[in-house]
Amino acid sequence: MKVTIRAEDPRDYGAIRQVNDEAFGQKNEGRLVEALRAMPDYIAGLSLVAEAGGEVVGHVLFSPVEIIGKEAVHRAITLAPMAVLPQWQGRGIGSMLVEEGLRRARQLGYGAVIVLGHEWFYPRFGFRPAKKWGIRCPFPVPEAAFMALELCHGALDGVKGTVRFARPFDEV
Repeated sequence: MKVTIRAEDPRDYGAIRQVNDEAFGQKNEGRLVEALRAMPDYIAGLSLVAEAGGEVVGHVLFSPVEIIGKEAVHRAITLAPMAVLPQWQGRGIGSMLVEEGLRRARQLGYGAVIVLGHEWFYPRFGFRPAKKWGIRCPFPVPEAAFMALELCHGALDGVKGTVRFARPFDEV
């Protein structure tokens, strides 16, 4: 069955919550998406759904973060959450969502993306341990799981500091 990646539409909100709740086996991620959507700096064009047969089967969201250094605050975006309905996993839908999201983020002029995720999945898109740039997570996580990606060459040159996620992430 053909899968289409497109920007979310308000009619998708219920399905997006369901996809996230089912994929993560809990309701935290569904609530996170709704809370991030309510933020003033929400980026509507970077909340994407995967649709198959008229059904939303996957979702990815990118939202603003700050990297707080000693002398400067740098802006970036984070990829979180990314979810695919369990019965649709293993078909490349997550990869399609990430690739399209990164493509759109580049088009919109974003320089870098931060992700906390599976170290076996995200490196295929160019993500590397954030430690390479001196970027730290604000809470303890495995080093290999906290990654960054430059969307344009040199975007993270000289960027060092701790990532500050939007307040809704504190609830997850």
